[in-house]
Amino acid sequence: MLAIPTLCWLCALPLRIAVHGLCSRCLRHIPRLPALCPRCGLPASGNAPCGRCLRQPPRWDSLTCVSDYRPPLSDWVLQLKFTRATALRVMLARLLLLKLLTMRRAGHLPSLDFVLSVPLHRQRAWQRGYNQAALLAQPVAHWLGCDYRDGLRRIRHGAAQHSLSARARKSNLRGAFRLEMPVRGRHILLIDDVVTTGSTVAEICRILLAQGASSVHIGCLCRTL
Repeated sequence: MLAIPTLCWLCALPLRIAVHGLCSRCLRHIPRLPALCPRCGLPASGNAPCGRCLRQPPRWDSLTCVSDYRPPLSDWVLQLKFTRATALRVMLARLLLLKLLTMRRAGHLPSLDFVLSVPLHRQRAWQRGYNQAALLAQPVAHWLGCDYRDGLRRIRHGAAQHSLSARARKSNLRGAFRLEMPVRGRHILLIDDVVTTGSTVAEICRILLAQGASSVHIGCLCRTL
């Protein structure tokens, strides 16, 4: 029997390399990002830290995203999170990897010691059946040649972040996370699916840096611009 070819997630035509998930034509048609600040990941005029970061830098050292929160990435994120479309993980992780390698070539991403993912509370992870950020982080760590570590826990189950205002998001995260591994002197990549206000990753960065991490870098599929 002949194997059935895997189809492109966007145009549904057969793929030459099935694990890529997207054909080369569709990959070129992923919406281009504007010039972004390598530190905060928001629109900027050049490839250096923007004025916002010079005045008040975020807790992390760099932020890499694949897309603004818009189709097709936003559609894929929703499918991954809410419809159990875990087959998307390799294609989405590869898109993030390509962006991370670009950041590394530009000198904004050092050699990493390990990769972490933003955790879900055990109740939400049980309801969903998996942590979508971990599904992305595991192949990215493998391709970058470093370990994936399951060393973060969400110990307080607050309201869903997307339902809250920016101010409420910060208070919702106080005391929400616990670190269960040593990080002193380490360069860490923290992966999430979507970064909106940055409150979640900022709180985790605060914990990591307080425990002596040398640097923390953020990787996400979508950054709300």
